[in-house]
Amino acid sequence: MRIGELSALSGVSARALRHYEDVGILVPDRSSSGYRDYSLADVTRVAQIRALICAGMGTSTIKRYFDCVRTGDRGTQLQMCPDLRAELDLIAEALTAKQAQLQRTQEQLRRLTSTSRGLGEAR
Repeated sequence: MRIGELSALSGVSARALRHYEDVGILVPDRSSSGYRDYSLADVTRVAQIRALICAGMGTSTIKRYFDCVRTGDRGTQLQMCPDLRAELDLIAEALTAKQAQLQRTQEQLRRLTSTSRGLGEAR
């Protein structure tokens, strides 16, 4: 299938598919005329890539650990390969830090809006 067909089947833009190819996590065959030629297995691979991206993994991390990805009855899962646990722990720590920052920002916003007058109002 061509890139447009894979895009329609997977729900991922052709631009994103080309990016996945550029970073080496999606490697289509090529026709004799040079067109990308995707298979049904590539539909599964794109779904796996999207699941990993949604879990906070970047494409460079996905490339390093794609051999650890498994798809089964419960969807996409990771088999814990060497060093993968440490990488996932770093992602979790970064998400925790971002969450804490958002909570501080929300608290600051609450403090600013809890006064009886807005900042720009006349006294």
